[in-house]
Amino acid sequence: QVELAESGGGSVQPGGSLRLSCVFSRRTTNKYCMGWFRQAPGKEREGVAGIGVIGVTTYAASVKGRFTISQENEKDIMYLQMNSLKSDDTAVYYCAARPPVVGTLCPAITTTRPDDYRYWGQGTQVTVSS
Repeated sequence: QVELAESGGGSVQPGGSLRLSCVFSRRTTNKYCMGWFRQAPGKEREGVAGIGVIGVTTYAASVKGRFTISQENEKDIMYLQMNSLKSDDTAVYYCAARPPVVGTLCPAITTTRPDDYRYWGQGTQVTVSS
């Protein structure tokens, strides 16, 4: 069982930066694949960035080079650093977790369906506008 909670959303101008945080807790010592998703009004939820059990990161093409996913050493908090924000980045952002497929294998975020993630935070709104 995993509990997650996002924070750090807000309003920012195009070209600005924002850092989202996701605190998570584990009931067991099992490790999980972690990811950031977003959902804009009228659109389906999409994967943005993922970080695996062993720290491998993956990104959607639309955010590559602008967003960075990371974890603290103790891996009890996850971040999404968002730079060069665009209006198209406006969405509710969610952090999520899922067990590895096998062992420490976490699929790339671009190959993962949101439904594959079992645990979700409540979401935090990010609005990019001038």
